[in-house]
Amino acid sequence: MTPTGPLLVASDLDRTLIYSAAALHLDVPDAEAPRLLCVEVYQGKPLSYLTERAAALLPELAARSVLVPTTTRTREQYRRIHLPGPPAPFAICANGGHLLVDGRTDHDWHRAVLARLDDACAPLAEVREHLRRASDPAWLLKERTAEDLFAYLVVDRTLLPEAWIKDLAAWAEPLGWAISVQGRKVYAVPRPLTKSAAVAEVVRRTGARRTLAAGDSLLDADLLLAADAGWRPGHGELADTGWTAPHITALPDVGVGAGERILDEALRCAGV
Repeated sequence: MTPTGPLLVASDLDRTLIYSAAALHLDVPDAEAPRLLCVEVYQGKPLSYLTERAAALLPELAARSVLVPTTTRTREQYRRIHLPGPPAPFAICANGGHLLVDGRTDHDWHRAVLARLDDACAPLAEVREHLRRASDPAWLLKERTAEDLFAYLVVDRTLLPEAWIKDLAAWAEPLGWAISVQGRKVYAVPRPLTKSAAVAEVVRRTGARRTLAAGDSLLDADLLLAADAGWRPGHGELADTGWTAPHITALPDVGVGAGERILDEALRCAGV
């Protein structure tokens, strides 16, 4: 029997579909640079962009699939983003800790996530205290928590010792936590807090016949592995570590052009 459910496309946002000015990677002469559309403003200043062509592709993809923004951002941070096209019927925030349905938090999902974390991981307070004690004021800029689910540091990457990251990962692993470095941020995230678990719930609710995924960081690896097919750009943690999977295409494109390429590829899979 041929599956009849919709196609589901779950995509990371930052450095996958949308890009800060520092991450655009416009390595062409200025006169040849693509026109950009700002999709996020923070404290009165433009923050995130995609190409105008990518902006035109997004509504096409949303019309042909269930397009699910899938991000480590908090709900507040996600709501600053205004992607072209209709509002997403589902969105995943806080690395799977929150599922938004028509823009509203699904509290039953969040309670189930908290129960899983309580059973499998050391508490956030313990991890946060270790981060504070182990950090060096010479390179630590900020220390934050997100939705009372995970912690992150904002650091000066030029001064951050690589050995410190390895030591932190070794400390966190037996406690059920994972470490990910994305730009200037060092994330400490409970291992059961995954994007793939939340996407599986959306698949269950929509009856999706096939799932496509895209992402650039180690926090996206589980999302990509759970998909039927997907893409990673030529930048980010996954590219830097040489991460691959048989069903995932490692694109050569970097920067904002990679976001456009991912949308092209997803539309091709959608039959456009």
